[in-house]
Amino acid sequence: MGRVRLTDTTKRYEDVVAVDDMNIEIEDGEFLTLVGPSGCGKSTTLEMIAGLTLPSEGRIEITGEEVTNDPPKDRDIAMVFQNIALFPHMNVYENISFGLRLRKYDDEEIDERVERAAEIVQLEGMLDRDVDELSGGQQQRVGIARAIVREPAVFLMDEPLANLDAKLRVHMRTEIQRLQKELDITTVYVTHDQEEAMTMSDRIAIINDGELQQCAPPLICYDEPANRFVAGFIGSPSMNQFDGVLDGGRFGHPAYDVALGLSELGSVSSGDEVTLGIRPEDVYLSANADAAAAPSEPITVSVDVLEPMGDQTFAYLFPANQATDQSPVMGDEADQLLVSLDPDSPVAEDDVIDVVFDREKVHLFDLATGQAIAHGVVDAAGDVAASDTKEGRGVSD
Repeated sequence: MGRVRLTDTTKRYEDVVAVDDMNIEIEDGEFLTLVGPSGCGKSTTLEMIAGLTLPSEGRIEITGEEVTNDPPKDRDIAMVFQNIALFPHMNVYENISFGLRLRKYDDEEIDERVERAAEIVQLEGMLDRDVDELSGGQQQRVGIARAIVREPAVFLMDEPLANLDAKLRVHMRTEIQRLQKELDITTVYVTHDQEEAMTMSDRIAIINDGELQQCAPPLICYDEPANRFVAGFIGSPSMNQFDGVLDGGRFGHPAYDVALGLSELGSVSSGDEVTLGIRPEDVYLSANADAAAAPSEPITVSVDVLEPMGDQTFAYLFPANQATDQSPVMGDEADQLLVSLDPDSPVAEDDVIDVVFDREKVHLFDLATGQAIAHGVVDAAGDVAASDTKEGRGVSD
């Protein structure tokens, strides 16, 4: 059983709190990714699980046993680092078998384990090669094979793909997913790349400033972010967010006054300050308003910049009332609206167009706390919130 549990785990460095009161339970065989911006505490969390760093407070369990203060060798874990750290004077076989030889396994078992690991990571026929003869992807596979031969309860991976080029990174991402499913070993993976986190994981744990923001399956974090940080961090490009006031069923904002079709929403009422969030793909041209489940009233905007991406075009918009003859769309960056359009959309820079929000995809957050209030703000009748987060749609473990 490769279950991992962190209970009230904190790491302090003098007056700096790197990880603050972390509570996560990772199930046997689960692939969990720790994701967040640089310096958020994700690698420190992994190092505490590995035993490379001891927590200042809290408890760590692996396979049901407390290991809070145990050295790494006693934790039944294997780690793959961003820096592959292969021995340049050893060939592939010697690198993979190094840990087993240190533990005095007999030669026959070492051969069996190395050959099986090489087959799993597709390094057959390369065991006698020097590591400097291998490509970057092959070297990373050697590092993974070195972890596999240990047959650990838990894999720990600290940004293992960060030094690879983009194409190879995508390929190795698939290889690691296939490997983890085949071996069914609990895996804790660290990355700052939210695309890696979204595509590889059973769950993602989003961390900011040392605090766990949300721990849930990737699509839950995308569709039902627990707070403004998660909403802005998960998704590329990120969610549009505007601060305003609820006023008689409308979202009042100097640039975007949106009729939400609601009279009450849990504990929120008219006059309360909120942040409205809408993802770029949930904003439609008025001509395509029927594609939205619950379109808002049209909003008139000016097109600033278009970014053709092939399968879609990103349009950067500003409220039309901010346009001038000298600068037709130059406005306050806080009022910028990013929209994802079909590449064939008849929209050009400097055009004045109408767009609508899909109210079933509108997110509301408390302006003061940043916590989610609702995801979708109308039902079929158009007067009640479709999804109230009051009853526990926040951070989970």
